[in-house]
Amino acid sequence: MLYALHDALVRPLPGKGKMSPSLAESWSESPDGLVYEFKLRRDLKFHNGDPVTTEDVKFSFERYRGAGAKEIQTRVQRVDIVDPLTVRFYLKEPWPDFMTFYGTTATAAGIVVPKKYVTQVGDEGFRKHPIGAGPYRFVSHKPGIEVVVEAYTGYWRRVPAVKRFVMKSVPEGTTRVAMLKNVEADIAYALDGEDALNVRRDPRLQLVPSKHASIYWIEFAEQWDPKSPWHDKRMRLAVNYALNRQSINEASCLGFCPPAGVIVPRVMEFALQAPVPPYDPQKAKQLLAEAGYPNGIDAGDFVPIPPFFTTAEAAVNYLGASGIRVKIRPMERAAFYAAWREKKLRGLFMVAAGNSGNAASRVEAFMYSKGSNAYGGYPDLDDLFHQQGRERDYAKREALLHRIQQLTIDRVMFAPIMDYRTLRGVGPRVAEHMLDAQHLIPFPAYEDVRLKSQ
Repeated sequence: MLYALHDALVRPLPGKGKMSPSLAESWSESPDGLVYEFKLRRDLKFHNGDPVTTEDVKFSFERYRGAGAKEIQTRVQRVDIVDPLTVRFYLKEPWPDFMTFYGTTATAAGIVVPKKYVTQVGDEGFRKHPIGAGPYRFVSHKPGIEVVVEAYTGYWRRVPAVKRFVMKSVPEGTTRVAMLKNVEADIAYALDGEDALNVRRDPRLQLVPSKHASIYWIEFAEQWDPKSPWHDKRMRLAVNYALNRQSINEASCLGFCPPAGVIVPRVMEFALQAPVPPYDPQKAKQLLAEAGYPNGIDAGDFVPIPPFFTTAEAAVNYLGASGIRVKIRPMERAAFYAAWREKKLRGLFMVAAGNSGNAASRVEAFMYSKGSNAYGGYPDLDDLFHQQGRERDYAKREALLHRIQQLTIDRVMFAPIMDYRTLRGVGPRVAEHMLDAQHLIPFPAYEDVRLKSQ
C-alpha cells in the first residue's frame, strides 16, 4: 500500500515505462555517472498541508532502513540540497543501478515523507498515523485486519476516482473468493488452485493473471554447512529432479505460471533465459542413493511462504515421491519474513519474491553473500556482482549478470519452481481495475481505478 499513501521522486507510472517523473518533474545524470540531480514539481503538498521540499527528500533518504539500505548507503557519498526544489545525489563511483535501487519497488528508497511531521511525532507516531504525498491519505488501521484510506484531493496527478479504499487482510483464499462473490470485496489477491477456479467459473467475475516479476523457489539454507546433507550437491540436484514443475503450475496456478530454471524472473531486465530442469524422479532417487540415502531421507520441516500452500503441498508431494520426506510447518506471514531475513529458517523452505528492479537487485538480495536474505555465497560470485555494479556498458554488464545466474545453476544454489503470475479476482462493480498498469507492479494504479456507475 506504499504507493497509495506515499509518492516518490521517480517511479513506474501507468503507460510510462519502468521509470517516470513523479514528485520530481525531471532528473539528470552527469556524463561521468557520479551526480544525479532531481527537480521537484512546484506546489506539492503532503496530506497535512506541509509543502514537499528537498529537505524532505534528503531526510527521507537518510532515514531509509529497508532491504536496500546497505547497498545504497555504501554507494552514495552525500546528498546536497541546492534549493527548495533541487537536490543532488553524489555517488562514490559510477553505479548504473542507482535509479533502479532508488526509484522502484526494488527498495522503495525514493519515497518521500515529511521531515517536520516525522520529527515531531517520532517513528512510532508515524507508524500509527503516516502522512504522505500519495493519492490517498490515511484514515485508520486495525493491525492484522484492515487499513482504510481516502482520496487526497490535492494529489498532483489527479483526484482519485474511488473516494475510499479498505485494504483487508484475509488469510483464507476461500474467504477472499466468497467476499468477491458477495460483493464484500472488489479485488482479491493471491488466489490459487480451487479458489482461482471458482473465480474463473463465475461469469460475473474476472480472473486476472499478473505480469510482474515474481518467482517461487526452494532454499537450501544449510548448503554451506559441511555437516548438513544439503552440503552435498547431489542432494540439491535430487530436489531439482524431483519437482514436476509443470504439474505444480497447473495445480496451483491453472497453467499461468511458467516453470523456471533460475530464480530471476524471466520478465526482468538482464534475466538469464535458463532451461528448466527436467522432471526425473528416478534420477532423483539415484542421486539420493549415491549421496548415502538409498532409502530416502527424513528431511524435517518444510516452511512455505504464506499464503501459497497449494504450491507448497504440490512440491512436497513430488519431493516425497522421490524419497525426500518433509512435513509442512505453516508460519504466519510476518513471522516468516522476519525468520527469513534473520536467517532462522533451516533445512528446506519455500520462498517467493515479487519486488521490482532488475536481475542485479535480485542478485544483491539473494545470491551475493552479504545480501539481505542470503544464507551464504561464493567469493567469485561476489566479485562478479561488484564488477557488474561498476560496468556502464550494457552488453558487458548483461554478460556479467548472466554469468552470475549461470553459476547459481551450476552450483545448484537453489531449486527454482516457477515464475509466479499472481491470480487476482475482480468483482462486478469494477469498471477499470488498473492491475499491471505500472511496470512490473501487480497492484493497481490506485488513483486510476474506476467503479461502474451505480
